[in-house]
Amino acid sequence: MVTTCRVCGASSWQNVISFGDVPLANAFLDQPGPEGAYPLELISCRECRLLSLTAVVDPRVLYRTYSYVTSESETMTRHMQEVVRLCAERVDSGRLVVEVGSNTGNQLQLFQAAGHPVLGVDPARNLAAIAAERGVPTLAEYFGSDIAGAIAAVHGRASLILGRHVFAHIDDLTDVLAGVQALLTDDGLFAIEVPYAVDMVNTVAFDTIYHEHLSYFLISTLDRLFTRHGLRTVDVRRLAVHGGSVLVTAARSDSRWEASERVGELIAAEKDQGFLTDDRYEQFAARVRTTCTELTELVRKEVADGKRVAGYGASAKGTTLLNICGLTRAEVEFCTDTTPQKQGRFTPGTHIPIVAPEDVEEQPDLRLMLAWNYAEEILRREAAYLDAGGGFIIPVPEPVVHTRQGVGR
Repeated sequence: MVTTCRVCGASSWQNVISFGDVPLANAFLDQPGPEGAYPLELISCRECRLLSLTAVVDPRVLYRTYSYVTSESETMTRHMQEVVRLCAERVDSGRLVVEVGSNTGNQLQLFQAAGHPVLGVDPARNLAAIAAERGVPTLAEYFGSDIAGAIAAVHGRASLILGRHVFAHIDDLTDVLAGVQALLTDDGLFAIEVPYAVDMVNTVAFDTIYHEHLSYFLISTLDRLFTRHGLRTVDVRRLAVHGGSVLVTAARSDSRWEASERVGELIAAEKDQGFLTDDRYEQFAARVRTTCTELTELVRKEVADGKRVAGYGASAKGTTLLNICGLTRAEVEFCTDTTPQKQGRFTPGTHIPIVAPEDVEEQPDLRLMLAWNYAEEILRREAAYLDAGGGFIIPVPEPVVHTRQGVGR
């Protein structure tokens, strides 16, 4: 259990919200049966305002074999291309790029296409093997100071160390940042993409809270962390991906890089909007409870009225949403998902069967959009389903039903 803050070392916490014991978000089942569950509780450090879970699950349980693979959707592909473009503003072609949590290598393939030598580091052996087959050299290891030193000795130091949606998964940030210091060139950049706590709170995205996501960051929190470890925050870009993320870039504190105005502007905005106070998180918790109640009532009413409801996307965030709202196979008949590793399995805790989209013989009346972070693309892709009278329940920030006739409650 977390007792001291992994960012600033303080031990004064605000209890934000507790969801009780919840299964691991990506622990999909081959057959319904007994499974483990862990406390899912969110707390806020009163010193630096890191949002943290109280429970830290052994990373060997979470990541050595991993079912999440980087989406190859249009939305994600465009986003990864944008990441390359933003990094290319400061990192010249031909310089080594190392990605932490590189998954199946999709992002690094784009850096390869831009002329960079690349190396991936990811503890999931199954995903590292897929990346290697795609021509992306990948170490199946956890990134830290030891691995970073070994990489530097063999490959030289990196001009860019990138971590997309992995930094928030790590408990020992001190060792990771020691690894960054060991591997980064003198003028190199460390860039991380994380869900932005401001967006999570403002959009009531409670389903992004699950055991893999140990930390939820403000820019002011990250700036404090980097300063503590000899780095300087030099840029921040807000991005729409995953319901609202930030790409935060840091460099050695003695490097030539200066901080952009965006850094100070966002830090000031966080203070002005109350994100450094208890009240902001009390309000968030109240809105989460209201949204959960309204969503559960909406789905059960539709089922009681004779509608068939299915899930769209067996996402990790869907595990949180279904379990917190108590939605099981009694309300949601099945979930469709395009990921082969999930098809034929069952959702954690709620035991809803997962099927390939092409295997659905009779379309449901309504789809609960568990992958709502791709809502725009999904609605465009499923135009024929909407034209035929189908509808999507979009759960956050407040539950609505989207049909061809419009949006309603």
